[in-house]
Amino acid sequence: MRKIYYLKTCSTCQKILKALPQLDTFTLQDIKTEPITVKQLEEMQALAGSYEVLFSKRATLYKEMGLKNETLTEADFKRYILEHYTFLSRPVMLIDGRIFVGNSAKTVEAAQNFLNHV
Repeated sequence: MRKIYYLKTCSTCQKILKALPQLDTFTLQDIKTEPITVKQLEEMQALAGSYEVLFSKRATLYKEMGLKNETLTEADFKRYILEHYTFLSRPVMLIDGRIFVGNSAKTVEAAQNFLNHV
């Protein structure tokens, strides 16, 4: 399966999508207009190893809600991601059984390299 969870209004996500080879082989899901489901998030967690890996601590709401001062559990991370799309670290790229989370140069390069060798 090849799927990318992203935010259409995010310029960083758009830049990453343009840089990916074989983009036409992916299903794209704009998480603002088509929220992720519990099943989708659980599939991501199974590949990523935890909900915390999928959680964006750079989200404005994270600071506004004072979450940085709390000790969050895996259940908390899951709940917040499902409550508001901004808590999902984006983009999340599912590529043939592998997951690539976030927009760091290292992550994007790893996804590109994986695609180039598949």
